[in-house]
Amino acid sequence: MKKGIILIIVVVVVGLLAYFGWKIVKGSGSSVESELIEFAIPDTDKIDRVVITDNFGRVMDLRRQKGSDTWTDKDGGCISQEGIFYILDACKKIEFKGYLTDNSVETHRKMMLSQHTKVEYFLNGKWHKTWYVGPASPDHLGQVMLLESAEQGLSAKPVIMSIKGMYGIIEPRFYADPLKWRCTQIFEISPKDIKKVDVNFPLQPARSFSVERLGGGNNYSVRQQNIPLPAVDTQYVMLYLNKFKKIHYEMPNYVLNATQIDSLKKSSPFCILKVDLQNGKSERIRMFRIASEAPQVNELGQPVTYEVDRFWAELTNGDIVKCQYFVFDPLTLGHMYFPLDLKSLDLNNYDVKSPDQYKK
Repeated sequence: MKKGIILIIVVVVVGLLAYFGWKIVKGSGSSVESELIEFAIPDTDKIDRVVITDNFGRVMDLRRQKGSDTWTDKDGGCISQEGIFYILDACKKIEFKGYLTDNSVETHRKMMLSQHTKVEYFLNGKWHKTWYVGPASPDHLGQVMLLESAEQGLSAKPVIMSIKGMYGIIEPRFYADPLKWRCTQIFEISPKDIKKVDVNFPLQPARSFSVERLGGGNNYSVRQQNIPLPAVDTQYVMLYLNKFKKIHYEMPNYVLNATQIDSLKKSSPFCILKVDLQNGKSERIRMFRIASEAPQVNELGQPVTYEVDRFWAELTNGDIVKCQYFVFDPLTLGHMYFPLDLKSLDLNNYDVKSPDQYKK
């Protein structure tokens, strides 16, 4: 009888120990040597905030605008929507790739203390999960990562994760550099909101022209060197003004330092583009050539001493960015819409600085 009671007690005690052990494993990943692998957040529509912190202490706080798919920074400023697309794509497609070998777990854990990008996800305003994105896996086909979640706490061991259907690392999708997140939009203007466009080539006045709305209707005046054209085709005017609906720069300035920027702004721009809006506001872009070390040929087949693909631009707020001629030519080449005589122009007549002064 006593033996039976003792056996029952032993079974109960073992059962309780097993239960509480299971609770510890499930309730707090940091309490045991366990790996958490449930990184995915399938319902990305519920994600309304993502905070990225990098090793340099930079923080990018991304917010979804209520009731839309548009994202901004924490102050409501414009950001690159492409960047947030790749983050949400990773949330859906991230998957477990494998465990680290026993002898490398501690090495990677120590490495991640100083080399990781922290990515915090919020669902409906509440913190949900945090990814700690570490170094690439040994085969460079995955990423060493650590997970912390509201339900399970912080994982004790990092694991290797990858993106379904992709062979490579995940880390490039997560960056806190504000320059990389900056909205590249320069113009997003409807023709009805434009009062006047003035395109001025200071060193080549024969190329200068302007388009101005007269009154509140669809009457326009087109001028060359401030001389009005005798006849204006409204269809071509509208075709030209429609080009202002979507104009972006290629990349922010990562090359020029403060001294070089100041020198650039004091030099002569090859073109100044100004847009006056119906609401009284104005936008102005000053364009500067980038000197070329090798001879180049422009759009008219003439030899020139500047880069023919890209140029520096000073935006309305004073920022310097790099732009593509391909994007801006429809705005600055008036002969595409209006009868400008370019045959007599020497397009190599520009004040272009040496390649050492304005780096590519």
